[in-house]
Amino acid sequence: MSQPSKYLVAGARGMLGSDLVEALFGRDVTVLGRTDLDVTDRESVRDAVEGHDVVINAAAYTRVDDAEEHEAEALLVNGTAAGLLGEATAAAGAKLVQISTDYVFDGTATMPYAEDTPLDPLNAYGRTKAEGERLARAANPDGTYIVRTAWLYGKHGGNFARTMLRLARAHDTVSVVDDQLGQPTWTSDLAAQIVALVDSDAPAGVYHGTNSGQASWYEFAQAVFGVAGLDPDRVKPTDSSQFVRPAPRPSYSVLGHDAWARAGLPPMRSWRDALAEAASTGVLDHDDDAASSR
Repeated sequence: MSQPSKYLVAGARGMLGSDLVEALFGRDVTVLGRTDLDVTDRESVRDAVEGHDVVINAAAYTRVDDAEEHEAEALLVNGTAAGLLGEATAAAGAKLVQISTDYVFDGTATMPYAEDTPLDPLNAYGRTKAEGERLARAANPDGTYIVRTAWLYGKHGGNFARTMLRLARAHDTVSVVDDQLGQPTWTSDLAAQIVALVDSDAPAGVYHGTNSGQASWYEFAQAVFGVAGLDPDRVKPTDSSQFVRPAPRPSYSVLGHDAWARAGLPPMRSWRDALAEAASTGVLDHDDDAASSR
């Protein structure tokens, strides 16, 4: 199977984008960060995409709470830009990978969300990402891969896992909600899965890029403490009512992985196995105060 010859990664300086660039090491890759490409400008996007075979869009407005008051700004980056990239990749005959999120669902499910579940976002961030999915697929229906992900952590950015370890250095105990379920996902695993997807003959469509299994934030925090050699009992359970935020969070964000099997690709490994390897390779060692959801 021949591999596409030229790749473009937008949002390449972020946590996932950086790991995508590493996963594509040795290939012909154009690396564009926020200051290199205005993804909301049609002409700039068209010029950047021209000559590429695969475009991976990891650029996003990810400030979930801020999006409640700045939805129009978030929509430009998460929605309009995806449509422009869809148009440009369609014109160039290229594949587009649009990174999306569990927040396109309402979080009321009790079983993993299938890839074809109707979208019903419960906050502004989710609405803007859902619109990005729609616009990208409408513009390039035969060449767009929507890869939804969630609960990301990695070595190139602030995230929940590092925040837990920072708090552990300052406090005897840490309180973490136990009434939100999801799938902790290592960006290195996700990047490798995306590269496998575009290398394959998989059909265009929706894929769920999360590590397998499920956990509450409380269970994730306990596991982070454990792999760091700390006592997991220092993590104490609480509920979401103790952490009211401007944007409502889905209580259930577990995503199903059936599309991978249909495409002949294995799903991503369990989140616990991924976390153990991430910790062993020093991914959690960096001191970063910020927490990022994706």
